[in-house]
Amino acid sequence: MATILTSGISDQSSPDSIKVGKWLFRHRTSVPLPFAIALLWLRVGEAHPSWTLTAAGVILTGGGELLRLLAVHHIGVISRTRSDRLGPLITTGPFAVVRNPLYLGNIAIWVGFAVTARLVWLAPIIAVLLLAEYDAIVRWEEALLESRHGEAYRLYASRVARWLPAKNLAAVSATAVSAPPAVAAFTWRETFFSERGTLVAIAVGFALLWLKFEV
Repeated sequence: MATILTSGISDQSSPDSIKVGKWLFRHRTSVPLPFAIALLWLRVGEAHPSWTLTAAGVILTGGGELLRLLAVHHIGVISRTRSDRLGPLITTGPFAVVRNPLYLGNIAIWVGFAVTARLVWLAPIIAVLLLAEYDAIVRWEEALLESRHGEAYRLYASRVARWLPAKNLAAVSATAVSAPPAVAAFTWRETFFSERGTLVAIAVGFALLWLKFEV
């Protein structure tokens, strides 16, 4: 593992930061729960009721979940694992544009909830904290992926950005279409079944926010 940590992909991450990333990966569902509590109970700095604000929040959350659905459609049930079983290297679909579409989708979902909760000031704080969490996770994941896939992963990482979508989307899309996928994509039925927990959580989240403002 030591040779991996000195690679350009991992940006010379320290062994301690890799351990933190591994721990955060295993607890990535529970770590953001304080955000949910804050969104449901905080009223400090709350913006005035606005359909525009509500619509913006719903669009952000919906867009984040759409990105997750597209990613799960390509990566499959491995996205739900809590172990270091990261599965095959996926380079198609949204993974051809950015290396971590699932985490970007999560950030959009939480930011959307903050906007819907009319806590606009909290939205950038949540985004920064989640990005810090996911960045630590990603550095651990990248070390594993490089150790398992070697040059194939290094080539993929050199071509596709970690967080910001590639500038030359046309070229990336063409490459993704011409290259055979590592595994067959999920059917959409399988995709929605795999993502059912997140979909239910989003529905419950909106219901609780409605109760916050109406009860």
